[in-house]
Amino acid sequence: MDSVRIVFAGFTLLGGFVALLAGAYGLDRTRRIAATGRVAVAFVKPAAPGADRPLLQYETEDGRVMELPAPVPPGRGRALTPGSTVRISYNPEDPREVLLLGHERRRVDRGFVVAGALMVLIGLTLAVTALRQSE
Repeated sequence: MDSVRIVFAGFTLLGGFVALLAGAYGLDRTRRIAATGRVAVAFVKPAAPGADRPLLQYETEDGRVMELPAPVPPGRGRALTPGSTVRISYNPEDPREVLLLGHERRRVDRGFVVAGALMVLIGLTLAVTALRQSE
């Protein structure tokens, strides 16, 4: 029975750690692109057949025209209606990394950090409890 608890604690720890890292990575990426990115105006095009996100078309500083799926789902406000324009910030080193200004995923990423930290704490508590009971 104790080995099952320890395995369960290990999976809880691992899942929490992955969620924590995913949230921290998302927050860092958002912060980095917002701080060092270049602002551009993107034209919103209809989603490609079979896709759920509209396309954003914009021109980089060096004159390249980029077209890629929006980084947020279309239900996040009226900003992504085809035919409209939106302000974006893109990474000049990799213009495929885009933030839709005003629609960043900070709350979602913070939620992953908090949930991951809670899962790590629960996993540690389960592991310590299981190890103490096996003594």
